[in-house]
Amino acid sequence: MKPAREPINGVLLLNKPVGITSNAALQKAKWLLNAKKAGHTGTLDPFADGLLPLCFGEATKFSAYLLEADKHYRAVMQLGVTTSTGDPEGDVLDSREVNVSRDDILAVLPRFMGEIEQIPPMHSALKHQGRPLYEYARAGIEIDRPPRKVTLRSLDMIECAPPRVVLDVQCTAGTYIRTLAQDIGAALGCGAHLTALTRTAAGGFSLEQAHSLADLDALEVSQRQTWLQPADYLVAHLPALQLDAADAAALCQGRSVSHSGTTPGLVRVYTAANRFLGLAHADTGQLAPRRLTNTQQA
Repeated sequence: MKPAREPINGVLLLNKPVGITSNAALQKAKWLLNAKKAGHTGTLDPFADGLLPLCFGEATKFSAYLLEADKHYRAVMQLGVTTSTGDPEGDVLDSREVNVSRDDILAVLPRFMGEIEQIPPMHSALKHQGRPLYEYARAGIEIDRPPRKVTLRSLDMIECAPPRVVLDVQCTAGTYIRTLAQDIGAALGCGAHLTALTRTAAGGFSLEQAHSLADLDALEVSQRQTWLQPADYLVAHLPALQLDAADAAALCQGRSVSHSGTTPGLVRVYTAANRFLGLAHADTGQLAPRRLTNTQQA
């Protein structure tokens, strides 16, 4: 009988290359790690590169906490050209002469700071009646999309040599940088699209911490798992709490336990031996289980 595979659990901070989908990068990493279960924490378009945290095994249970985290990008815009997708993969819709200065660009950027509304692009994975919008777009069908509120926490111009402009953007999850570039181009009266996009940070993690697929592939099979961070890496921003054996067992059985002196909200919970159990919600002297690991695997 073939021996059972050891479960692969943890988080890989990947530097996704240009030219492949996020899912293709995930499947390659999953194969290299010989993992059974895997997921990512927010896609990057094929033309984009940068930080793509990947979750394996028990870590997939906590991927949503990074999916909802703020993101940081370096965005390269080309003024004067609009495309059907807002990026270099689309068809050119319009070309205009660019007669804008650095001061003109600096004057419009404040309009996009703070909470703004964006209309999601047709070339996106958002669903309409169970189908992603990009399927309708490929069929030439335009779907009415209600605007969504997002927040830009910072928007800085770091290079300016029109028609090329480079922006540094920190924003909430769900922000479309392609749409931001198009809207800035419209505000300048010349149009624009993204020519390059790099995610430089997500949550508390930065691109400097990430590894490439090529580097992972070059490692011996036995060494690849050493690049995985533990599952609780994704929720390290939450307060931690250690439980005695009785309370830890009760929580793992789905029962609430009494606990005072804890600030209300989500907490990371551990055994006395510092084994990560998952997340619990603290409120009115009680800890209720929220998202727990399989303690035999975590």
